[in-house]
Amino acid sequence: MNVFEQYAPFIQDYIYQNNWETLRAVQVAAGEAIFGTDDNVLLTASTASGKTEAAFFPILTLLSRDNPASVGAIYIGPLKALINDQFERLNMLCREGGMPVWHWHGDVAQSHKNRLIKNPSGILQITPESLEAMLIRRHADIRRLFGDLRFVVIDEVHSVMRGDRGRQTLCLIERLSALAGVNPRRIGLSATIGDPEAMGELLSRGTGRKTVIPKLQSGGVRWRLSMEHFFISGPQESGDSTEAEMPPVLPEPPEHGPVPDTAPKGADPGIGYIFEHTRGRKCLVFVNSREECEAVTSTLRQYCELKHERDRFLIHHGNLSASYRETAEEQMKDDTQLMTTVTTSTLELGIDIGRLECAFQVDAPFTVSSFLQRMGRTGRRGMPPEMRFVIREEQPEPRAMLPAVLPWQLMQAAALVQLYREQHWVEPPSVGRLPYSLLYHQTMSTLASCGELKPPELARRVLGLSSFEGISKEDYVLLLRHLIATEQIQRTDEGGLIVGLAGERQINSFRFYAVFKENEEYTVRCESQELGTIVQPPPPGEKIALAGHVWIVEEVDHKRRTVYCQKVKGKVPAFFGLCPGDIHTRVLERMKQVLAEDTVYPYLMPNAAARLSKARACARSSGMLSEPLICLGGDMWCLFPWLGTYAFMALERFIKLRCAAKLELKALDASRPYFMQFKMKASPEMFFQVLTQEAQKPLDPMELLYPGEVPVFEKYDEFVPPELVRKGFACGVLGIDTMKQRIYSWREYIAIPEI
Repeated sequence: MNVFEQYAPFIQDYIYQNNWETLRAVQVAAGEAIFGTDDNVLLTASTASGKTEAAFFPILTLLSRDNPASVGAIYIGPLKALINDQFERLNMLCREGGMPVWHWHGDVAQSHKNRLIKNPSGILQITPESLEAMLIRRHADIRRLFGDLRFVVIDEVHSVMRGDRGRQTLCLIERLSALAGVNPRRIGLSATIGDPEAMGELLSRGTGRKTVIPKLQSGGVRWRLSMEHFFISGPQESGDSTEAEMPPVLPEPPEHGPVPDTAPKGADPGIGYIFEHTRGRKCLVFVNSREECEAVTSTLRQYCELKHERDRFLIHHGNLSASYRETAEEQMKDDTQLMTTVTTSTLELGIDIGRLECAFQVDAPFTVSSFLQRMGRTGRRGMPPEMRFVIREEQPEPRAMLPAVLPWQLMQAAALVQLYREQHWVEPPSVGRLPYSLLYHQTMSTLASCGELKPPELARRVLGLSSFEGISKEDYVLLLRHLIATEQIQRTDEGGLIVGLAGERQINSFRFYAVFKENEEYTVRCESQELGTIVQPPPPGEKIALAGHVWIVEEVDHKRRTVYCQKVKGKVPAFFGLCPGDIHTRVLERMKQVLAEDTVYPYLMPNAAARLSKARACARSSGMLSEPLICLGGDMWCLFPWLGTYAFMALERFIKLRCAAKLELKALDASRPYFMQFKMKASPEMFFQVLTQEAQKPLDPMELLYPGEVPVFEKYDEFVPPELVRKGFACGVLGIDTMKQRIYSWREYIAIPEI
């Protein structure tokens, strides 16, 4: 039988009702893999290709043939909004089959959760954090709830599997499986995976199964892509603003209008460009931080006031209250309202908000994966994806030195696009870390869930999880002794271990369930309305930006962590705390190539093309493309290593701690991960000779830590012994191997024989 013929009758009826004439390639491939094997499955296909239905059509069919005696499948999603969206879609699909769908996260009513507890069945949709809470609070119910669990679907697996949150997800699946006595198949879904084999191996850890990765033939998606550059003040590189787009060229691209003459004081023309080109359209504007999200939204709303237009801009980011986020989501789902939402990564993933016409990206994202996800938010329902990059920078000073005159954001944006256009390259999953922060978290969670455990049994349960295969027993003993000394855990008279007094304070906080780092937040209220949260609130009388408006602080209640305010006009920066991005070495290397080649990328608009042309001429005349070390005058030097964030960080420390004294090098100032500036008495040849000689000597990663440094990097590092925090950072974060390879590649600049 073909895949359609194997579907349950209610699935076939659903397909007929939706007037689908054929199954998509991903649905056929998923059906063959799920029906035809007992393996895990990784489905990689473009955004809006129907991956969720592709996975659930065969899963629901198999569950309907043999009704499970508990929850039959768990769907793990990274965002509440995504789960809410999928809940509605799955409900429509499952209603005819008489199969219940449940969702479980912090915003779901307790009555809904209680019905699941009483009648465990069907499909459960849940976030990793809520699954953690369930394992702790519902430990005794796990076997009854999941004793016949057959599938675990991980949506947006590339997002969930980044860093400790992905490792936590795997830990939770393994712990739940052990408690329930099951070994469910894992189904991973993603549109942006750079190394499917590595992700498949990660997905299968601890299951004893292999992962099937169906090969799907891509039909070639047409993009509408443009990239324009703006100086925030002063004249632009080019006055023309005609449209450009990526081949294959689509007919009749929309015309560009001029940047508005009337602009808020101090506003940059890039935001004015967005204002004009979102009019009468339904769009998303992506930014890279919550501060930028607030600033851009506030400026766009000022444009509305000055132009006497209705406010057509919404805002969406993680520090807003649930009601604000949900209002934006509901309004965006309504295709009759031509609204534009300014957002961070919170709307990057697969929540369906209707027919979006265009996505704008303010400055360059950090990853190819993020670019593809954001591009993929548009182009649904038969329309081609459309994205417009808006790159902004301050006008370089007339006497600015080399690094400052290069358009780093423009180079980065072009590099991200070119890496995918030319090679379909996407960042691989992150492996090789020593997750001591997560080790603490899962140790405490296991004790909170199971109660008293003897040390060997605790070690068996925790170190047996696949995420901790790189952790030695000696390191775990060191952690447990430290936790006892700090009263996170305590010994019983019988020699067992239980959660201690200090540990209880951590576990009893709802923030414990998440392993991603959070700032200490204050709730912001205006009378009875909750606006969202901020970090480090200013004193009364100062202003804050939140929800796209400006508010004056009237009172700060530090005990209740609440800020009371009133709405006012104006524009001020927001308070959240910046989080730098992790940029891969391949991106930096492609940025160098962007400068070195003569290619005129077809998506560059006039200002961007002129700015890049000028930067290329500057790079060539400086010699930085042929030599990584450039003299800026006198004893001032600039190094361009073209390394990703963590390899760059390793090189910076290596130079300071192993090489600086021999080179008489001082005042090193790094603009990560782009360049380093410093003063140095030595010659360039001596610089490369010293670096090469030092790199050839044995290097203990711990040598790259500063004296007394305890680099708290992950959320729970503060509870980990300092020696393990130092080891985790030096051995698991710093990109030492990549750094060494780059140093060895500089041998050509010194007159010594190769080794």
